[in-house]
Amino acid sequence: MTNQQQAWPYKSTSRVRGLVLMALGVVKVATVRQLRHLVLPGTANLQTVRNAAKDLREAGLTESVGRTHRPGGGGKRVAQDLWTLTQAGLAAAASELGRPIKEMGGTAREAAKAGAAHSLAVTDVIDAILQTPPLPTNPVARRTSPVVSRPRQLPSRPQGLGHLRGWWTEVALPVHGTFTTPARGSLRADALLSAVEDDVPVLFVEVDRQTEPPALVAQKIATYRQFFRRQLPDPRGRNIPMWATQWPAPGLASHPPLALVFAEDASDSALQRRVNAIREASRDHWTAPWTSYEGRRPDAREDDGWREYKDVVPVITTTLTLLREHGPHGPVWTRFGRSRPHPLLNALTHHNTETDFHDREERRRATKAQADPAGWA
Repeated sequence: MTNQQQAWPYKSTSRVRGLVLMALGVVKVATVRQLRHLVLPGTANLQTVRNAAKDLREAGLTESVGRTHRPGGGGKRVAQDLWTLTQAGLAAAASELGRPIKEMGGTAREAAKAGAAHSLAVTDVIDAILQTPPLPTNPVARRTSPVVSRPRQLPSRPQGLGHLRGWWTEVALPVHGTFTTPARGSLRADALLSAVEDDVPVLFVEVDRQTEPPALVAQKIATYRQFFRRQLPDPRGRNIPMWATQWPAPGLASHPPLALVFAEDASDSALQRRVNAIREASRDHWTAPWTSYEGRRPDAREDDGWREYKDVVPVITTTLTLLREHGPHGPVWTRFGRSRPHPLLNALTHHNTETDFHDREERRRATKAQADPAGWA
C-alpha cells in the first residue's frame, strides 16, 4: 500500500474532497445526497461523494454526528447520516472558499445532533436555486468487479443561478452592533446569494417551514428593513448602507430583495392563506409609495406620477417544489403587490419608476407634437 492510499483509504480524489469541503463550508450540515446534488450531480451514485466525506473524516476535517429520515433514490424515506465540519474542517473550507475564517461561522455540530431540519431545508433551497449542471464523471473503481465504461445518460436540470462560492448561510444582520458581534434583536438570514454574473448582485433568502406564525415572519421583514437602513461611512467619508460594505450592488434602486421560499408541502389554499397573511402584515415594508412633482391629488392617475422604491424591501415568494421543477429562471416568483408569477429578473424589476414616468412624458409630448405640429414649432 502506498503512502497516498494510507492517507486516503477510501480513494477519493483531491478535487472531490475540495468540493465537499466547499459545500459544507457554505451549508454547514448536509446529507451525502445533498452534497452530491450541490457539487457532483453527474455522478452515477452516491459513493464518490460518500468516499470523500469518509476520507475527510479520517483526516479530522468532517464528522457525522446525527441522522435524519429523508426520501431516498426511490422516494421512500430512509435514514441518512448528517455530515458537518470540524473546527479544522472549517479552516480548510475557508481556504477552499477563499474567505477569512472569521466569516465561516460555527460547525453546526449541535444542530446535526438534533436532526438539523431547518438547516437541511435551507440546503435544499440553495440546491434548487443553484441547479448545478450534471457533468460526466469517471466511475469509482470497485474491488469486487471491474469498471465497465459505457455511455450513461445524465439527469437534466433547469438553468440555475450563481455559483456555490456566491452563497452564505446564517448571515448576521445587525440592527445594532457589528457583523461579528450583532446586538440583541438582530436577525440571521437563512441564506444570501451574490451572483453578479447573473445580474443578481445580492439576494437574501428566508426558508419558511410553517413553524412560525405569519406575524413573526412579517416582523422578520420589518427587521430586514431596519438593517438595510443602517449607514456606515465608506473610505471617502460618505455614508453607504451597511450591507453594501459586504455585498456591493451599485445601481440598486431599492433595498436588497428578499426571497421567501416555502419548503413544506401544503394545500394550495392553505399556502395562499399563509402568503396573504404575511403579505398584509408586512405591507408597509414592501409597498412603494406613489409620488409626483405636484404631490398627491385626489384626481391623479397612477401614470401621472411614479412609485418611489428607495426605502422598499422587494419580497418575492415561491415554493421549493416549483424551484426544483422549473429552476430560478422559470415563472415561479410572485412578488408582493403583483398577482402573477414571473421569472426571477422580471419579478425583481420595479414597475412604474420615475424613469418610466419620464418615458411616458416624452411619449405624450411626442404625440401632442404630431397632432399639432404648429403648436410645437
